[in-house]
Amino acid sequence: MEQAQRREWTVTGMDCASCSAKVMRAVERLPGVSEVSVALMAERLALTLTPGTTAEAEIEGVVRKLGYNIAPKGPGAPGPALPDAPAAASHPGVPVRPDRGESWHRTGKGRLVILTGLLLAVAWGLELLAPAAAGQWAFLAACLIGVAPVTRRALAALRMGQPFTIEALMTIAALGALVIGAAQEAALVVFLFALGELLEGVAAGKARDGIRALADLVPRTALLEIDGGGTREIPADRLAIGQVVLVRPGDRIPADGEIVAGISGLDESPVTGESLPRSRGPGEPVLAGSINTEAALRIRVTRAPSDNTIARIIRLVEQAEESRAPTERFIDRFSRWYMPAVVAAAALAMLVPPLGFGADWDTWIYRGLALLLIGCPCALVISVPASIASALSSGARRGLLMKGGAVIEAAAHVRHLAFDKTGTLTLGRPAVVRILPAPGVTEAALLAAAAGVEAGSSHPLAQAILRRAAEAGIAPLPAHAARALPGQGVEAMLGQTRAWVAAPRHAAAMGGLRDASEAEGMEAQGMTVVAVFDQHRPLGLIALRDEPRPDAAEALRQLKAMGIEATMLTGDNPRTAQAIAGALGLGFRAGMLPADKLEAIRDMAAQGGVMMIGDGINDAPALKQASVGVAMGSGTDVALETADAAILRDRVTDVPALIRLARTTMANIRQNIAIALGLKAVFLVTSVLGITGLWIAILADTGATVLVTLNALRLLGHDPGKAG
Repeated sequence: MEQAQRREWTVTGMDCASCSAKVMRAVERLPGVSEVSVALMAERLALTLTPGTTAEAEIEGVVRKLGYNIAPKGPGAPGPALPDAPAAASHPGVPVRPDRGESWHRTGKGRLVILTGLLLAVAWGLELLAPAAAGQWAFLAACLIGVAPVTRRALAALRMGQPFTIEALMTIAALGALVIGAAQEAALVVFLFALGELLEGVAAGKARDGIRALADLVPRTALLEIDGGGTREIPADRLAIGQVVLVRPGDRIPADGEIVAGISGLDESPVTGESLPRSRGPGEPVLAGSINTEAALRIRVTRAPSDNTIARIIRLVEQAEESRAPTERFIDRFSRWYMPAVVAAAALAMLVPPLGFGADWDTWIYRGLALLLIGCPCALVISVPASIASALSSGARRGLLMKGGAVIEAAAHVRHLAFDKTGTLTLGRPAVVRILPAPGVTEAALLAAAAGVEAGSSHPLAQAILRRAAEAGIAPLPAHAARALPGQGVEAMLGQTRAWVAAPRHAAAMGGLRDASEAEGMEAQGMTVVAVFDQHRPLGLIALRDEPRPDAAEALRQLKAMGIEATMLTGDNPRTAQAIAGALGLGFRAGMLPADKLEAIRDMAAQGGVMMIGDGINDAPALKQASVGVAMGSGTDVALETADAAILRDRVTDVPALIRLARTTMANIRQNIAIALGLKAVFLVTSVLGITGLWIAILADTGATVLVTLNALRLLGHDPGKAG
């Protein structure tokens, strides 16, 4: 039996959460289809398909019957499923969407609004100038022409087991109004519904623009160096790891890489939001999408195009849609029984007064139809995902990445913060300040051994030792079988001898440190000390110092003003921890192994939501345990993958900014829910009392949806970096 395979399509025309829910429910009913996910903002349908069950053409046919365009993603399509990426590029002849990128009046929904509007105007004109019967026939024609595509979609959804859709409610209301002789109102309702759908589409497109803008940061072409010293222009998505590209002044960098030759200022604001250009030279990393401002650079590609920083950001934003907030999940469950309840209430309004009290049938059928339109949950359903999508896009443009609505909601309720020290609160670039060889060991031998053990490590302390050895012209001893000892140090084989670089207390326990007094004295001065030793003898001590980030104190001040308690968790010694924490004015816990950090997070979590900020491999368990784990952008890939969020600019002040963005988003969601439910409650009462009619009902529903969407879009312009 063939193994089930993952398939992806680009689906266009989805403007709200109910659209994506409709696609999901229709597709998951098909035989052999499982693990269905529909991403509204990314316009992506993904599912697992068992071979020999449902054909891919049948899946596409189901989606098209619901009124949406669909195109398969090619198996070799590079990069993530971008909202504006022509997924059908690998499938010639398959359009993604004929009206994508067109002005609103050129789209299908735009043309329907124009047509129904013109018919409505003609009908009003005939009513004024011609006999009344002619006007009524014109309103009837306007209604039937406008409602026809809506009815087709309603019937398609009904055949797929979805009777309670907005299209079904709209069809019933329009045809019911015609039956009771309210042709004018029926035509007006159809026009307002078409206008509402158009506005939803425009608003959804605006929300997607943020992700599309990210994709546009990477240039389409690159200047690849070729044998002979020249260059050749090739598509940027064809670059391979190890190739060297030329980036001229004013050009964008086409791939993540490192500088081979040249020194220039780089404007990284499109990627990280960092406003000031940074000077970079040989050996330093660069990010795709950054702008070279000064001089030509030769850059070696270090990441494939599909895995560069921009692609990873886009992928995180897209995947974030699948991690829905608890509030969003509740509203989705609520809407599933809310719709049938509304239909039942409308039916009772139509039947009970005439049958039970002898009331006029036409009057109460009319009011029941109005209830149907008011009860549509579109505004309520979109209230959460629209805000979440806007927040994710706004955060991504400012270097604040969050992996979904659940992360945003959790971050908004954080009451405790746990900071790692090295590379998080500090610059992460410690410098060697003292070298103390053991008796009989030269300084060069000590550095060579330490550099050999640390050669494969990305830890900031290891990088500092390697830099010092390089500056002194000392080559690291050849090493193999190196491995990290989380919270303790590193070990490796130097030839046939096992050697360690470890914290003094662990070295003392292993016999690698005879007298700890010197180490303690340097630690009391705020230095971090490591002991170097092998299986035969101690080799000496190396002292390093790492300074707090310039914005760390300001970040902690902002957090305190927000009512959030902060604690530093570090594997460093208590004396060094005290020196750093004392300068920043926060509590600390030192000498911690990864398991200790994990336990500390659990203790904090018992008192409310806790956020952990770290950058290293040893932080990964704590990042996972916290309500929200945040990785610094310069951190290890393990930390970035484990964390729920990332701060690309490596600014500590971005931590309170992220929390402010989360809190603002949740406030926006509460506003949206209040707008959606408040308007419905008001017009529900007025419709039952006969104060408002059908066209006001659909205007209330459309108006609520548009207001909710526009309110959510305000988050795109929100700057969380500004302290309130």
